[in-house]
Amino acid sequence: MRVTTSNSFNRSIDTLQRRAAAMSDAQEQLISGKRIARASDDPSGAARVERALAREARADASQRALEASRNAMVLAEGAMGDASDLIHQARELVVQAGNPAYSDAQRKDIASALKGMRDQMLQIANRGDGSGGWIFGAQGSASPPFVDAPGGVQYRGTQGASMAASDEPLPLTSDGGEIFLRGLSGNGTFVTAADAANAPNAWIDGGSVSDPSAITGDPYEIVFSQGTSGTTYAVLRAGGATAISAQPYEAGKSIEIDGLSVTVQGTPADGDRFTLTPAGRDLSVFDAMDRMVAELSAPNRSGAQHTQTVQTALRDLDAGLSSLVGERSRLGEVLNRTDSVEGRIADAKLLAQTERSAAEDIDMVEAVSSFSTRQTSYDAALKAYSMVQKLSLFDYIR
Repeated sequence: MRVTTSNSFNRSIDTLQRRAAAMSDAQEQLISGKRIARASDDPSGAARVERALAREARADASQRALEASRNAMVLAEGAMGDASDLIHQARELVVQAGNPAYSDAQRKDIASALKGMRDQMLQIANRGDGSGGWIFGAQGSASPPFVDAPGGVQYRGTQGASMAASDEPLPLTSDGGEIFLRGLSGNGTFVTAADAANAPNAWIDGGSVSDPSAITGDPYEIVFSQGTSGTTYAVLRAGGATAISAQPYEAGKSIEIDGLSVTVQGTPADGDRFTLTPAGRDLSVFDAMDRMVAELSAPNRSGAQHTQTVQTALRDLDAGLSSLVGERSRLGEVLNRTDSVEGRIADAKLLAQTERSAAEDIDMVEAVSSFSTRQTSYDAALKAYSMVQKLSLFDYIR
């Protein structure tokens, strides 16, 4: 077979080009640290890399959602702290208002201070989250969720809570309606109240539970009578008579009714009534403060009426504070959970990065050795080509 000079040149150039390309690939891998530059380099490995990248992206998205939830819960926890401080301040003012030496003007000043605190509480309830939303907007609200309407503060949000879009449920908002408008009323078990038609000479305390196993859940009434033997009382259960009838009244002595204990003080008039009704989720912090303001602003009230106002106000403020403290505790639990979730997200991202590295990263020692080998092969091919060039007939004649 005849081998022409042209064929020898072409073969040498082809070899030189192949070895130059191989050396370039090895150099590219050495510089990038990756053995897969394109899917055709290793289809299976490229698929593993894509799956790992998808898990990394999901972990990054979950981390962003977690940070959004954490920031919102920190803001909500701070708002609960501010609201609790206001409740404590209001409680101190109410205690002052119970001073029998205070005049109507002084109590009216206290009522004005309470009105200012009530307005501050409304501002806290409508506090924004810094991104156009509302901390207590529940599942979303285009405008401030609480509205100061003529009939009292109303909630315009949707009940529930908005959740972050992540693998684990993390809240972005709190349900303000549950916190500020639907607290557990009374002492948590029952609610005491004086009838509106009572004479202004007696009052009832907030009551307590003396025997939880004896509680019936029915409403009761304590009805007072005046007779020749003095002041007596009878207890009605759901409107019907009970065994407690014509009992002599002693101011300050506990009245025990089916596991419930209350104390009436003062001088009840004939026909005065005091009710005990089961507690419900209907306590509005704003309505309670509005009642305090209205009653403390009213002139010419008796000492018993002021005492009743103070007793009821303290009971309602304590119940409202309990609701706020309960929400603050829940927010603390959510913040603790975000720390645990953050750890799991970091672990998932590290696992994805490890798998991606195993699929696409090169062994640096092997890469350096491969580049050196291919560089040597290229140099050898280059020298061979230079020698083939000298085999030309013209060089021989010359």
